[in-house]
Amino acid sequence: MKIVIIGGVAGGMSAATRLRRLNEDAEIIVLEKGPFVSFANCGLPYYVSGDIQERSDLLVQTPEQLRARFDLDVRPFSEATAIDPDKKEVTVRSKDGEYQLAYDKVILSPGAKPFVPPAEGLSEAKNIFTMRNVPDVDAVTGFILEHKPKKAVVIGAGFIGLEMAESLAHRGLAVTIVEKAPHVLPPFDEEMAAYLADELKANGVTLYTGVAATAFQNEGKTIVLENGVTLESDLTIMSVGVQPENSLAIAAGIETGMRGGILVDENYETSKKDIYAVGDAIIVKQQITGEDTMIALASPANRQGRQVADVISGLNRKNKGSIGTAIVRVFGLAGASTGMNERQLQLSGKEYAVVHIQGKNHAGYYPNASAIVLKLVFHPKTGEIYGAQAIGADGVDKRIDIIATAIKGNLTVHDLPELEFTYAPPFGSAKDPVNMAGYAAMNIIEGVSESIQWYELEKMQEAGYQLLDVRGEGEIARLGALKGAINIPVDDLRARIGELSKETPIIVSCQSGLRSYIAERVLKQNGFTVKNLDGAFSLYATVRPEKVVK
Repeated sequence: MKIVIIGGVAGGMSAATRLRRLNEDAEIIVLEKGPFVSFANCGLPYYVSGDIQERSDLLVQTPEQLRARFDLDVRPFSEATAIDPDKKEVTVRSKDGEYQLAYDKVILSPGAKPFVPPAEGLSEAKNIFTMRNVPDVDAVTGFILEHKPKKAVVIGAGFIGLEMAESLAHRGLAVTIVEKAPHVLPPFDEEMAAYLADELKANGVTLYTGVAATAFQNEGKTIVLENGVTLESDLTIMSVGVQPENSLAIAAGIETGMRGGILVDENYETSKKDIYAVGDAIIVKQQITGEDTMIALASPANRQGRQVADVISGLNRKNKGSIGTAIVRVFGLAGASTGMNERQLQLSGKEYAVVHIQGKNHAGYYPNASAIVLKLVFHPKTGEIYGAQAIGADGVDKRIDIIATAIKGNLTVHDLPELEFTYAPPFGSAKDPVNMAGYAAMNIIEGVSESIQWYELEKMQEAGYQLLDVRGEGEIARLGALKGAINIPVDDLRARIGELSKETPIIVSCQSGLRSYIAERVLKQNGFTVKNLDGAFSLYATVRPEKVVK
């Protein structure tokens, strides 16, 4: 069997090496239009920052290494320009000329390319770069060494944009981020992204959100935003997003779908027989909803490459889809997410509920414990887990990985308190944040607690609800209070309950949500109508600091 793989890196090389392990006699040819067939594209920003010091560390395998270990025919600088599904031939352009390559099976792993929106003056700019491969990182680092830029603008505040902003700041540049969406890191919900926005600002990064760049002047050194603001930039990174590299597939008559993604079946086969596709270019099923989506992440691409090799080799593997689990570091914080966010659920029309809990990365009494804010989104009746997001200095990867595993394993929020984790004070808590999120979600499902979200507070105050802050007076003096709140510390609530009217519905709040839950239970059992402000003061003050009275 002769298998031609078009594109390397995660999907293509995973397929190639797995094919060899299963088929010693197969002829396996890997075509890569660039110079590098196996490199760590997720590590590129960290080479710019200097965290990764040796460029060679980005190169996972060379063609020579792949030939020696796996007997793969790897051909860099060899671009597949056409596929003829009828003749079963690939047209290849190389430095030695053009030739035809016959195949029994083809695996497309072309990846995605940076999306660069049209803008006035963009073609004349000389200081604008994207970040997708090793030549890109060479261009950026070479420009920095030659021109010694002082000011940088990153357009787009997704995962790569935030990583590049951090990396350039670490190199001493004054960094500005421009994001068209209302907040940084659009895959996260607004209140969770607010923590990362604060971290960016605390490290000197200037933010412009809800606005796009419309023009580039002075060869790219002046950037005009749609609100009229002009920015000066010595170096600009375009990180608006990616789009599937689908030109080869379209020319071959292969069917595409949303945003031009390549359509594949449960065996990764395209609409053309014996042509398969994996990686960032394909449409997958969002495993939670079954809807089409595109997830450009390394882990799914590696899995897909291995699975398509299994399928071609006759093993029973199915494309089950993905849930999109990801993480990003932003200076001293990390943000991680899995599954669906609240905005996606609103657009889908699904019924859902939310809890925010605040915990620690390890036992609070052990030195250097740091906070974790964990958001869990779930079905309010069945407890099906839809997704989660977490922010913190340490340990957010562990918690989101656990919840991602729970989603994949079809667990519900009722199972989360039953999960048993390793525990000793330096490593975790006896009640892990994941356990606590499960308890909080069960309280919602079972009617033990009723909560409102941060964006509902003002509307409910206008409807006649009284906001009751059950923190101590010292906390309020130090941290501030929410507008319209009255204060009765939770430890005084039973003694002072007569100061409250049962005719007036109440929203309770504290610092993190624990004391307000206790107050909710006390008041409800004394005949009051009560709802708990989910996430409490700390969450609301983070996303709406202008509403805090000091």
